[in-house]
Amino acid sequence: MIGLEKKAEKEEVAYILDYLPYGRSDDPRPMYQKKPLVQGVGEKHFVLMEMIPKENVSPKPGDMVYIGEGDRPVIDHVKRRITYNELTHGAQMELPIVVEKIILSDEKRFLSFFNEAYPITTRLHMLELLPGIGKKLMWAIIDERKKGKFESFKDLVNKVKGLHAPEKLITNRVMDELKDDNIKYRIFTTPMPPKR
Repeated sequence: MIGLEKKAEKEEVAYILDYLPYGRSDDPRPMYQKKPLVQGVGEKHFVLMEMIPKENVSPKPGDMVYIGEGDRPVIDHVKRRITYNELTHGAQMELPIVVEKIILSDEKRFLSFFNEAYPITTRLHMLELLPGIGKKLMWAIIDERKKGKFESFKDLVNKVKGLHAPEKLITNRVMDELKDDNIKYRIFTTPMPPKR
């Protein structure tokens, strides 16, 4: 895994992707034994997870919920980490929207990728891992940042001709990393822990 900072696995905040009032549809237990379930994505490392909501709470997709230590008003506990393929169809549809929302709400953190990305090998630069960035755009970004750090996504787009919607480029990369458990390089996500 490559990254700009050492990543801890811990998520404090999650965004709701789907609320399943009767649990998973593939759960064979009778209806009266099923518990409500929430699927969500962590704000820091985009960890996909299933959570158990507190009683009489109906979280909505897009809601931000606290899942850290101490009092949690909406979520009782995190049940388990899941893969992209274990998300419901609704959660998969919601995921890119929520990922982009996370990126835009913490622009400085994701802008630092453009300011600090470095070569991974002699032939591959971190910037090229973003879908839509080839050698030409990569060099344009590198040349511009030598003159001074980018201050915002808008600043980046204004200075680098041909670069549009950096938040979408990052969203697409996060989605690629979440969909492919065996992806070679990870920038924004942490891999699933090995099965015991």
